Amino acid sequence: MAHQKHESRLHGQSTYLSRIQAYLGEFVYGGIDGSVTTFAVVAGSAGANLESSIVIILGFANLIADGFAMSVGSYLSTKSEKENYEKHKAIEYWEVDNLPEKEREEIREIYAAKGFKGELLEKVVDVITEDKDRWVDIMMKEELEMAKETKSPFKMGAITFLSFLLLGFIPLLIYVVDYLNPMTSDLFMISSVLTGLCFIGIGFLKSVVTGTKKLKSVMETLLLGGAAATLSYFVGDFLEQMIR
Repeated sequence: MAHQKHESRLHGQSTYLSRIQAYLGEFVYGGIDGSVTTFAVVAGSAGANLESSIVIILGFANLIADGFAMSVGSYLSTKSEKENYEKHKAIEYWEVDNLPEKEREEIREIYAAKGFKGELLEKVVDVITEDKDRWVDIMMKEELEMAKETKSPFKMGAITFLSFLLLGFIPLLIYVVDYLNPMTSDLFMISSVLTGLCFIGIGFLKSVVTGTKKLKSVMETLLLGGAAATLSYFVGDFLEQMIR
C-alpha cells in the first residue's frame, strides 16, 4: 500500500514536471528574444550617447510592442497547429467512413513496411480497423506523421509575453535605477554585465530544453546576444556621428 502511494506521488510529480517542461521551451525562446532585442536597443542607444530617459522610453517601447507581437505569433502558431490537426483528423474520419477498403489497405501497407507479414499482418490490420478512433489515430500518426498539439494557445502566448518582459527588462534595470536615483557609474557596462548573466542563465535553460551541452548552449547565447548588441552599438554610434 505504501509502495503504491509512493509510486502515485512520483507519477504526480512526473506529470507536474512534464507540464512545466512542455512550456519551458516557450519561456526560454521568449526570454532570449526579449533580452537580446532589448539589449540591442540599449547598446544602440549607448552608441548614440542617449540619456537614460531616452533609453528607458525606447527600451520599454520595444518590450511592450515586440513582446506583444511575439506572444500573438506564438498564440496563433499553436492555435493553427491545433486547427490543422483537427482538419486532417476530420478528413481521415470521412475517408474511413466512405473509403474503408482504401484506408484498410493503407494500414496494411504501413505495417508491412514495418516488417509484419502473413497472418500476423492481417491480425494487426483487423485489430486496428475494428475501432474507428484507433484507426484514425494510427492514420494520423503513421500516414500523416501528425501529433496532436496539447499545449494551450493562450498559455503559450502568455508565457512568451511574460518571459519577454521579465528577461527583456534586465538590460534596462540599471537605467531605471539611474533615472530614479542618478548614478555616476558606467550604466552601459553594468547593463552589459547583468545581461551577460541573463544570457548565461537562458543558455543553461536552453540546454535543458534542447538536450545539448550546457557550455555550448551558454556560449552560443552569449555570442549571438553579444553580436547583436555590438552591431547595434556601432550603428548607433555611426548614426550619432552622421546627425551631428
